[in-house]
Amino acid sequence: MSGRAFLDSNILIYAATGRDAYPEKFRRAREIVSGDEIGISTQVIGEFVSNVQKPKRMARPLSPTETAFWVNALFRLPIIEVDRQIVETALVVQGRYQLSYWDSQIIAAAERLGADVLYSEDLNHGQIYGSVRCENPFRSN
Repeated sequence: MSGRAFLDSNILIYAATGRDAYPEKFRRAREIVSGDEIGISTQVIGEFVSNVQKPKRMARPLSPTETAFWVNALFRLPIIEVDRQIVETALVVQGRYQLSYWDSQIIAAAERLGADVLYSEDLNHGQIYGSVRCENPFRSN
């Protein structure tokens, strides 16, 4: 990977909880998370925490202690805080690409980070949104 990458919450969720249910996604997510040039946003951290603790979504939800361990590790990464400018940019992105607001906010944060790539399985693989190219790292070639 060249340049800086921004991670959507699904990458982190697979890295934290996917070992048994999604071993290939778990392996790939762990590769990405161990990279040097990655960043996230406060939105991504919130989505991660919300999802990894849900028994209906996870085969084995993370305990509060396990979740805190992960969050502490995530706070070591470059983090884009959601502020007024991110919200305003997200609204522009949403209108331009006809995306959900939350996906648009991810793109706005990735752009602020200066990311070349946004790793997500939720957006169109290969599409360029503004200055950021989306890649689904779990997509088979």
